[in-house]
Amino acid sequence: MASLSRRGHRPFETLLVLLTLDVGLRHTGLRGPWRYGIAHLLDILAIAAGAWLLAALLLLIEDAALSRFRTDVLDNLSARTMHTQIQLLRRITVAASVVAAIIMSLFTFREARLVGTSLLASAGVVAAVVAFAAQALLGNVFAGLQIAFGESLRLEDVVVVNEQWGRVEEITLTYVVIHIWDDRRMVLPTSYFTTTPFENWTRTQASLLGTVELDLDWSVPVDQMRDELRVILTDSQPLWDGRVCVLQVTDAVHALVRVRALVSAKDAPTLWDLRCLVRERLVGWLREQHPRALPRLRTEVGAPDGREPAAEHPSNHGGGPDRDAQVFGGDSAGRRRGSEFTGPEDRR
Repeated sequence: MASLSRRGHRPFETLLVLLTLDVGLRHTGLRGPWRYGIAHLLDILAIAAGAWLLAALLLLIEDAALSRFRTDVLDNLSARTMHTQIQLLRRITVAASVVAAIIMSLFTFREARLVGTSLLASAGVVAAVVAFAAQALLGNVFAGLQIAFGESLRLEDVVVVNEQWGRVEEITLTYVVIHIWDDRRMVLPTSYFTTTPFENWTRTQASLLGTVELDLDWSVPVDQMRDELRVILTDSQPLWDGRVCVLQVTDAVHALVRVRALVSAKDAPTLWDLRCLVRERLVGWLREQHPRALPRLRTEVGAPDGREPAAEHPSNHGGGPDRDAQVFGGDSAGRRRGSEFTGPEDRR
């Protein structure tokens, strides 16, 4: 009721005063050339005040609906969907109220009614001309409705657009505002998101996987490095969500091998900090414990030396690969991840 009073008091008061003046003027004995002009003006103002009151009541209903869906909780996917749809409906209702008020005001003029009758007789031609002239605007409007009710994009979604990482700050019927991570704003037409591929990192969940890649010498102790990765992530519990900890050699050509650490975090900002931390700690560990594993160029002259092969690391005992050495296996989460990327024949 407090919201109703705050939003509806002024438009209701204005409409009541204008209707009172209009009725009073029409039922008095005052005559003169000014009477018709004043009465006509009061009619137009009453229509505007009625549209104002209608829009205020619709906004009140939408605010009540928004208050039922909180976005400041961890699992806010449904709430963000409803906020996106309700805010677009808010803009539609306000625009419809304004357009309806303008049309009703115009039809209070006799000339406008005559023009309206002529337009209705040639509605097909007029509709074709208007659609052709405003095809870009109408395309963005329909794209905005498609985004709102197709759930491909929501408020607060984290997206990558034109190689820019940001958050969806505002969605209107004609444009979308992306808040870039460095506080810039990118404004794109809504039709962009229905015609151009983009990355949505939070469409179903916020948690992500990230990689840290290092090009190292062939002498790098992969098993020990894998154990060190586990130690680093265990010490980084506020950042690491405990889902994925994998270290693999993904490439081994020419003078270097590529070692990739795969880690997981609850959201994109946390993942960025975790990746930077893992990269820093691994580089420091290599520099202090295994400096010969750092990237270098070697030239061999003559026969190779007779060095004994390194002893097997204890982490390899017991048979089978290390669980931190498999992305799509090793533990139940890895096996489940692998099953999601197999065909129906492989699942059987």
